[in-house]
Formats: sequence, structure tokens, C-alpha cells
Amino acid sequence: MTYCVGYWLEEGLVMASDSRTNAGVDYISTYSKMHVFQPAPDRLFVLLAAGNLATTQAVVSWIRRDLDQHVEAGDQGHSDLRHCDYLFEAAAYVGRVSVAVQKQNEEALRSVGASSEATFILGGQIGGEPHGLYLIYPQGNAIMATRDTPYLQIGESKYGKPPLDNVGHTHLSLDDAAKLCIMSQVLTQRSNLTVGPPFELAVIPTGSLTVARRIRLEADDPMLDSMIDIWSEAQREALYRLPPFPWQAA
Repeated sequence: MTYCVGYWLEEGLVMASDSRTNAGVDYISTYSKMHVFQPAPDRLFVLLAAGNLATTQAVVSWIRRDLDQHVEAGDQGHSDLRHCDYLFEAAAYVGRVSVAVQKQNEEALRSVGASSEATFILGGQIGGEPHGLYLIYPQGNAIMATRDTPYLQIGESKYGKPPLDNVGHTHLSLDDAAKLCIMSQVLTQRSNLTVGPPFELAVIPTGSLTVARRIRLEADDPMLDSMIDIWSEAQREALYRLPPFPWQAA
């Protein structure tokens, strides 16, 4: 299992992911789930991945192969991240690649009760087009983040959702949104052992076409302990400030 979140803001995008792919009493594996593509100076893409690890790795390899082959736009109906004019076209391309990869292994995995499904979050910007954020389903279709629904999650999402709902909004600064996304990761880790550090974070200011900030927080990073201590203390203070029950006012 994994947990990834992308946040659309007026100022840009924040992308965060954990790095745990399996957890058990005797086996824990770690793989990066954040992949950055900049096939040309006028475009930047950050892809977060969740689901079957073999599928997500194959999708990323397929995307890199297409970029390495320098296929011309329109050749045999082919397209890649270099030839997309709009971000929704890039999301559709990733969806097509994902569906193709899943079909290659679907029958064999189904025979042993496993799933080849994978989901992705794609964020980025192309030229002068607005920055955007898409969630790409295993079936290949995608939905877009909006001002009303500015964040998208994949993987083990339920534990990290409350702080995003209660504190987040599209006018947050990129730094505050970055802290909120990492806090969402930390809270998820505390409730589900299949999610864990290292946590990766990327900050993309609108119009910059570059990842302005990218960090990797290891399990022993003191920032993580400090964040959960401060957050927990704030929650305790909020509990004590809640209005009394009728019988307490007597």
C-alpha cells in the first residue's frame, strides 16, 4: 500500500508521497513513487504512483522509453509527453500506457488472485497553459483537481484526508501547503503501517516550469517528530476549548 497526495493552489502545485510498498513483521520494502519528467524546457510533469509495483514501474519505464525514442508527433498515431499541448492530453497518454501495461499481466495475476491495477496523480504545466493536477484511474480515465476540490489522493487516503479538508484551501502559500501535505503523510503513517517514510515532497510554482523545492524526509528526521508533537498539542488544546455539555455548565 502507499499514500500520495497532490495539491492544486493558486501559486502552484505541491506533490507528496511515501516510499513504503509492503509491510509485515519480517518484510518492508521501499521504492520512490515520485517521478519527474521534463522532456523540453516548456513543460514539466510530476507523476505519483500507487498500486501494483510492477505495473507502476513498467508505466514509468514505458514513458521514459517513448521519450528516449524521439518519436515524431503523429507517427502511427503515437504520442508522448513531448508532443502534448495540454495537460489533459498528458493525463490521457499516461492512462493509455497504464491500461496497456495492465493488460499484459492481467490474466496471469488474476489466476493467483492478484491485481495489476495502478493509479496515478499527474501534476505539471505546459508552456503558457495553466498548471493542473489529474488523478488517473486504473481504467485510464482521469479527473482534474479544481478550486472546489483542490487536492487529489491515491492509495491509503482516508487517514490523511481530515487535515486537508479542515485546514487546506487554494490560497495557502506553497510552503504552508507543503507542511500540510507532509502532515497528512505523518498522520496516515500513525494509523496505517503500510504507509511510511521516507516521505518525498516536490513544490512547483506556477509558471516556473521547474521543481523549485524537492526534499526527502527519512524516518529519523527530527522535523517529523516536531511536526507530530506540535499537531498533537494543538489538537489537545482544541479539545479543552470545545463548548461544555449541558450538565457541565451547571
